[in-house]
Amino acid sequence: MTSGQLNRIFDCELFFKCENFQKVGAFKFRGATNAVMLLTADQKRRGVVTHSSGNHAAALSLAAAMNGVKAYIVMPENAPVVKKNAVAGYGAEITLCKPTLQSREETCRMIMEREGATLVHPYDNFNVISGQGTAALELLEDQPGIEAIVAPIGGGGLMSGTSTCVKAIDEKIRVIGAEPANADDAFRSFRSGKLLRSDNPATIADGLLTSLSELTFAIIRRNADDIVTVTEDSIKECMLLIWERMKIIIEPSSATVLAVVKENPALFRSKRIGLILSGGNVDLRKLPF
Repeated sequence: MTSGQLNRIFDCELFFKCENFQKVGAFKFRGATNAVMLLTADQKRRGVVTHSSGNHAAALSLAAAMNGVKAYIVMPENAPVVKKNAVAGYGAEITLCKPTLQSREETCRMIMEREGATLVHPYDNFNVISGQGTAALELLEDQPGIEAIVAPIGGGGLMSGTSTCVKAIDEKIRVIGAEPANADDAFRSFRSGKLLRSDNPATIADGLLTSLSELTFAIIRRNADDIVTVTEDSIKECMLLIWERMKIIIEPSSATVLAVVKENPALFRSKRIGLILSGGNVDLRKLPF
């Protein structure tokens, strides 16, 4: 989608890849589907398990249901209600845990040992990353001549797939990660060259709370051109701007990409920019504006 108003406001051509219209309302359905379809017959029989705050949980639940596979989903107890409801609606078995990475991973291991289920990690998985890259592939097929693509970065699955795809097609296209300043572990890792973990981040962009894995960090270091952080105020402002001007629902994580353009006008002026709107799963009872 495009918006003449937003193009005028930001003085560049913006092309929005609207993964908020994707199945389960987020790009995560791409990677989850690819991972489930590549399971062996025995793995499908035993089921799949993952831990996720929401979008990947819903994506894997639906992908599994569509392929006749049992899904076990570990969710932090503070995950948004709208996302818990979505996962339950797709027929997955939900196990709640404490909102820490350690608790999520330990609960996953328990289910794997008990059920023999295959772990489909939200981002630390080659087949998931490959699936996520198809969003950028479609964007570049639809809009040749794009000079830069901005995508949100949390665990790094979308950015890994995006950067790999884009650089394989045209190395001159810049690939930029958008990250909340309040959860800037990817930014710090990229700058330092060392994988740094996030320590209790507090951001409205709840889809970007997780840290990079060794796999996604290695891919992003090789392929991404930069990671840029944005403020909470900019995220809220750009989320509202897209709701008002484009009449579409996006979640805060998606708004980070436009916030990068807003906060760095000189970087994008007069250029053709692709923005991946990662999802639209937001609790309508708790809007930030």
